[in-house]
Parts: sequence; structure tokens; C-alpha cells
Amino acid sequence: MEEIAFTMKLKSGVAAEYQRRHTEIWPELTMALQQAGIRDYSIYLDAASGVLFAVQKRTEGHTAADLPDMDIMKRWWAYMADLMETNPDHSPVVQPLQRVFHLD
Repeated sequence: MEEIAFTMKLKSGVAAEYQRRHTEIWPELTMALQQAGIRDYSIYLDAASGVLFAVQKRTEGHTAADLPDMDIMKRWWAYMADLMETNPDHSPVVQPLQRVFHLD
């Protein structure tokens, strides 16, 4: 299983709304993520900075790279764009992180 981590950034004052929208995540988006091979996905918030820290575990042979082309993903990004720093296509600005330590 592959594990990746990355950060994203919330706009000021929207943390509660961000969490609410994820609590009510669309079932068809959950299905798309799972079908793409994402088996474990957590997002954490540093409330002081608005930085989101995300970790995904992906199965071997995953198709996560195809998600940005899916209508459901584009709709979700548009829905979330008012809360986050985004690219012109409404995808979140993502900063990949390099693992520097791991303990099993």
C-alpha cells in the first residue's frame, strides 16, 4: 500500500463549514475515491494556521491520477473552492510532503 501526505490551506474563518461539508461528503464521491484505490484518507486541521494536513493510503495499481478528470471530482472542487486556496480549475492548491520518519 502506498501512503502519501500533503497540505492544503483553508481561508480564514471557514473551518467549521469545511468540516460540515466533509461530514456530509457525497456518497458518489466516496465511491469514486474508493474505486480509485484510496482505502484510508484522513485530513487534519492546524486551526492556528488554517493548514490542512492530509494522508492517503492507496492500493497497488490505484487510479488516483484519474480522479481530476472525473465530473464528480470537478463538482466537489467547485463546491469547496470558496473555502480553500485553489488553482484556476478549482482544485485545491496541494503541497506534497516528503516522509522523513516512520515507525511501525
